[in-house]
Amino acid sequence: MAPSRKRYLVWAVQIAVSAVLLAFIFHFVPLAQVWGAAKRLSPQLWLAGFVLFLIGHALTAAKWWMLIGHDVPFARAFRAHLAGLGANLALPGVAGGDVVRAALVMGETKDKGRLAVGSLVDRLIDTASLALVALVGAWFAFNTDGRTTGLVVGGIAVVVAIKLTLLRLLSTRIAAFAAWLGTKGKAGRILGKIIAASAEMGRKPGLLLGCFILSLAVQCLFVLINIAFALALGVMIPAAAWFYAWAGAKIIAILPISLGGLGLREASMAALLQPFGAETGAVIAIGLIWQTVLYASGILGLIVQAGFAALPGKSAPPLDPKPHIG
Repeated sequence: MAPSRKRYLVWAVQIAVSAVLLAFIFHFVPLAQVWGAAKRLSPQLWLAGFVLFLIGHALTAAKWWMLIGHDVPFARAFRAHLAGLGANLALPGVAGGDVVRAALVMGETKDKGRLAVGSLVDRLIDTASLALVALVGAWFAFNTDGRTTGLVVGGIAVVVAIKLTLLRLLSTRIAAFAAWLGTKGKAGRILGKIIAASAEMGRKPGLLLGCFILSLAVQCLFVLINIAFALALGVMIPAAAWFYAWAGAKIIAILPISLGGLGLREASMAALLQPFGAETGAVIAIGLIWQTVLYASGILGLIVQAGFAALPGKSAPPLDPKPHIG
């Protein structure tokens, strides 16, 4: 099957899955109930949430920019990141946006291996921070023993410190192996560049830890925006439950089976918050309101990228779905 036909088939399947999930949701939760809850949110609060969301993604773009190196100006990296948000509206899975933003800066990046490794590490850091937010949120939501909670959080911190230390100690040997691979033909040179970039990343545990902390801060900011929406809609449940359910639902929505997580995120969040007595209609409304923030930011990203490409003397590089490492 041709790649373009395969992509269209994937989109069709994702749209169908989202449609089925939404139909399932509205079968059990009347649309009027969801709409009635959503109307309690003021336009001013939605706009404030949207602005904070963009600030959060400016920080996320800065994290990615630090990981891929500074060959590309930050403004260019930020535009590419916004375009990646737009690509996530249609391309299969979260990786679709990652590929697009990398392709948009590839022509200006000297170290293609650093770009590939930095982008991969950026995705792993975001996923790990989401998992930590969900785990800690779940612990606080279901366990009120502060001493035990402290031990768990401390244990996680020790594990992270050990991994960063091992990565730092092994980076020299990894770099030597990469240099040896560089003498083994074109495939060896490509693989060697990627491994060498990984070794270079391993020599900077402070950078990795700083990016992880930044990712945690951004994820927590997004949860707090949802909590503000929930309070406006009259959903009064523990904040820890939101950290657990929102992060957990986002991890589930990463699965490339629906259109940008539409339907899957809302259903997952409603299920995860059900033990806390949250009104299902209001939770679905909050999830759909959050989707409008996502779509608005994605559309803004596409507009910004298209506008920049239309400027005299400016042109966006072609979006190769399989960027190569030169």
